[in-house]
Amino acid sequence: MAIRTGSSLRWIFPVVLAIFLTVALSAISAAQERKNPQTVGVDNTKMGAYRALAQVAYAASQKGEYATAATLAKVLERTWDKGEDYGGDMALSKTNHALFEEIDKAMDQFVTLLIDHPTSAADPARVKTAYNSYLEKLKQAD
Repeated sequence: MAIRTGSSLRWIFPVVLAIFLTVALSAISAAQERKNPQTVGVDNTKMGAYRALAQVAYAASQKGEYATAATLAKVLERTWDKGEDYGGDMALSKTNHALFEEIDKAMDQFVTLLIDHPTSAADPARVKTAYNSYLEKLKQAD
């Protein structure tokens, strides 16, 4: 009985490649989980609560729940001001005032669109742009 090495190698390579990719993807997934751990869908980061409030406000506006979206937007605004403007020595306005101003401006643009339309839809494109801009600014402070 002769062993054909060429045909044996044909199936070994795909198996080894599959094992390698599985290990690599598991490592990437684990690294991402460590980077932004979550508790019930809220990132355990400095900006996680603000991000979560923005997400649920945006989702409500997308579902046509304009009053809920406006309420959540107002809660987001007040929570942000209380925590990051008047929140003491660790508030972003004290630790990085320029970044605080950028995020505050982006948040105001998003929040205003929702608060100004508690009974009707704001321009969906403007809401989406303001929402995405706000989330991008928040990433800078995590």
